[in-house]
Amino acid sequence: MTRAVTCAQSSMSTLPQPSRGALGAAVGVMCVVWGSTWYVVREGLVGLPPLGAAGLRFLIAWGAMWALAPRIARREGGAPPSWSLIASMGVLNFGLTYGLVYWAEVYLPSALAAVLWAIYPLIMAVASHVYVPGERMQAAQFGGLVLGLGGVACLFATDLAALELASSAAVGGRFGGAPAAPALGMMGVAAVFLLAPLVSAIGTAHVKVHGAGTSSALLNRDGMLLGAVLLLGASLLFERGATWTFTGRGLMCLGYLSLVGTVLTFTLYFWALRHARATQLALISYVTPAIAVMIGVTVGDEPVTYWTGVGLLGILAGVAVSMGIARRRLR
Repeated sequence: MTRAVTCAQSSMSTLPQPSRGALGAAVGVMCVVWGSTWYVVREGLVGLPPLGAAGLRFLIAWGAMWALAPRIARREGGAPPSWSLIASMGVLNFGLTYGLVYWAEVYLPSALAAVLWAIYPLIMAVASHVYVPGERMQAAQFGGLVLGLGGVACLFATDLAALELASSAAVGGRFGGAPAAPALGMMGVAAVFLLAPLVSAIGTAHVKVHGAGTSSALLNRDGMLLGAVLLLGASLLFERGATWTFTGRGLMCLGYLSLVGTVLTFTLYFWALRHARATQLALISYVTPAIAVMIGVTVGDEPVTYWTGVGLLGILAGVAVSMGIARRRLR
């Protein structure tokens, strides 16, 4: 482990270092795009099964990256990714994470899903504490984790409890023949959904430790192909009776998610990941849930209650406590 990190850090020192302005612009683009994708994912599921839709997203994204990655790799520098990095990216960051997200968004409003995902920076901090040398959490940061989990508990006790009681009979017909009501119940769906940021954080920590000096473009390209194969394979296995109905709106959503929400943002993210701390980049989650909630309410006419805001504030307060301490340690 120590040798791998030392070699990776040595390789990273040979790569061009971006300016603060370039990193800030990249983070801004990621915030806006990822804030919008929660609603677009849900709209793109109309008429399509979730695993199949996620698989198509990454297959299209891989096609674009197949054409773009060699040119981007020459400009950014870096070595070809190892098989372990490709497996980590494809299985964890793309396959499992997005399989869970797409499946859960069949049942959960996009705004609520985005608010639940806001706990990602706290999970990322724990994953970095375990996997990334030099990014260990202090005792006070665990207080921030508890505060954030309190925000999640608030959502389970209020908004998710209300969804549990509400009828979901209209859900099934819209989303590729999915069941009208999940067997796990809405709270069960939300609990499974929370595995997505956990899996993503583990994959990102692995890239942070072992991927410095690796071409982010090539890593994304290869990881997208593996993720697409896994998701489409899972769709063939678990969604054999689902219907596939392609509409103009659905195709626009698929194109946006593939090219803008995947090719652009993940290339920016894993490029920036080599030059910034994983926990710093996780601060993107401060902004994206607010954008997602605004879009869900104004465009999607989704139910957002007072308690949604309370839960989000609790999560973000926990993030602020944990990440604020982390930033002071860097000074």
